[in-house]
Amino acid sequence: MQCPECQSTHTRKNGKRRGKQNYICVSCGRQFIDSYSPPQGYGEDIKQQCLRLYVNGMGFRAIERVTGVHHTTVIYWVKQVGEHLPDAYKPEAVPQVGELDELETFVGAKKTKSGSGQR
Repeated sequence: MQCPECQSTHTRKNGKRRGKQNYICVSCGRQFIDSYSPPQGYGEDIKQQCLRLYVNGMGFRAIERVTGVHHTTVIYWVKQVGEHLPDAYKPEAVPQVGELDELETFVGAKKTKSGSGQR
């Protein structure tokens, strides 16, 4: 066993951490494990599938239920892809016809105050 800091071979066992043997270097005092493997992460195919589901109108939690990928991870991926998209272009000509949605909003005061004890 060799210390990653000072390259010394004078090491000893120093307990276990998360199921892996922990070592300490006698020379410099650095603690380390014998083999380090970075987190696995998700494959590119899962990422592309989640992004495709999002583009097709599926919600983040629905994507989580279908693929098993946490919804905040999917949100992070969508933000990453969105940063690479170009900004919206400005049209050269102003359109003559506009389209309104059928959404109606209530603007004004209610006739009765609900919850204030009045009838």
